[in-house]
Amino acid sequence: MCFEKKQNSEIFIKTVSIKDAAELLEIYRYYVENTAITFEVEVPSLQEFSARIEKTLKKYPYLKAVSAKTGEILGYSYAGEFKNRAAYDWAVETSIYVRKDLRKQGIGRLLLENLEKILKKQNILNVYACIGCTEKEDEYLTNASVTFHEKMNYRTVGRFENCGYKFDRWYSMILMEKILGEHKTPQKKILLFSELTLDK
Repeated sequence: MCFEKKQNSEIFIKTVSIKDAAELLEIYRYYVENTAITFEVEVPSLQEFSARIEKTLKKYPYLKAVSAKTGEILGYSYAGEFKNRAAYDWAVETSIYVRKDLRKQGIGRLLLENLEKILKKQNILNVYACIGCTEKEDEYLTNASVTFHEKMNYRTVGRFENCGYKFDRWYSMILMEKILGEHKTPQKKILLFSELTLDK
């Protein structure tokens, strides 16, 4: 499935391809090396990162925000398995990363809105975000992501105290949830991203 949608005069939202891996990895590198937004402590290799993209696209959307003027990737978002059990098929975990110099410009909102629309077409119902949080904000982590997800109508459903150790400090994680549809019996089966027909 190839998704492309022009959001405004400046930004396209498109499906990521493997050839985007290096550019996406550079965006992610900043968050690994300089923040506790991700609890990953070593930057993955390009080979590993490419494999992650390939695995995701077999089932879920992996989107990029692209500058209409320069073609540069401004940020990206994707969904992945919440748990590796068939009964969890209607639930996913999402991630969003925006280029460090372009945060707080609405790019994350565009990425998440489009991601959620596609997930809903896949018959996904429960969307989760696992977010690093802290009682005392520091140079590595603020609670901006929590505030962002609250504005996107996510609610906190769980908290894991001091579960992540990075930069010689302990950080907590909260689980935030958004329900995209109605839970029914029987429930519609999940459609693979590749099976969808999407409006441009």
